[in-house]
Amino acid sequence: MPTNEQRRETAKRKLERQLERRAEQERKRRTMTIIGGVVAVVVVIAAAAGTYFVTHKDSGAATASADSSTPTSAAPAPDGGPTAAPPATGKLPAFTPSASTGANCQYPAAEAASKPNKPPRTGKVPTDPGEISASMSTNQGNIGLQLDNAKAPCTVNSFASLASQNYFDNTPCHRLTTSDSLAVLQCGDPTGQGTGGPGYQYANEYPTDQYPAGDPGLQQPVIYPRGTLAMANAGPGTNGSQFFLVYKDSQLPPQYTAFGTIDATGLATLDKIAAAGTADGGPDGKPKNDVTIKSIALD
Repeated sequence: MPTNEQRRETAKRKLERQLERRAEQERKRRTMTIIGGVVAVVVVIAAAAGTYFVTHKDSGAATASADSSTPTSAAPAPDGGPTAAPPATGKLPAFTPSASTGANCQYPAAEAASKPNKPPRTGKVPTDPGEISASMSTNQGNIGLQLDNAKAPCTVNSFASLASQNYFDNTPCHRLTTSDSLAVLQCGDPTGQGTGGPGYQYANEYPTDQYPAGDPGLQQPVIYPRGTLAMANAGPGTNGSQFFLVYKDSQLPPQYTAFGTIDATGLATLDKIAAAGTADGGPDGKPKNDVTIKSIALD
């Protein structure tokens, strides 16, 4: 029988191969021309450490891509096509704070900003109070949010900064997914195409930071429960302004920062939006009923 060391070495080699394949797929994808509309968001698969979970027909549930031509998404498949998600392996991990939580938030410049804004302050960010209330007003109804500053201080710092600059005002929620394994509304891109961002990017926080680097668990889907507010991305360190709201338990690898929760009123609004479905009747696309963020205000 193989020893524990041999099993760890085998798992390490497997992960390295997966990362190499993903890097090659990303290079190929960046050479493709994106032709109009939102790219279809792909559901998470255990073998593919793809771009952000909730994103577009290009990525999953909420991913923002480092390339301005690549939509941010939550869980895209390597070939950009929808894929059936495997069963989730468990719930989000318990949060254990560390000395590095909020100790050095950095927001390096990326592609050009889709809407003028100033990057948030860098360096140490306070983790108190643990939660900050926010109100997201849309043309379909209000969505109350509780931002989790204790678990994701750098993310909340960015989100609050953009909200205070009216960055989200009069912007669309460009993507709705309605499958059994991925049920999210994705917003935060002023372009409405799934490719926009604030002109800077930053690292993942909870739950990604609860796993050691290279842990195979980062590739295994877990349940992001109904009522979760999380960031879309296009891979590690590519968070920007796109975020997604989970209205049914969804299966994703723990690579999308969960930085808050949605209140009962907000979930009722999301349920109404989801009930109308997508514009083309498919499981992933533009909401049939246009959703526009009027404003996001911190209470």
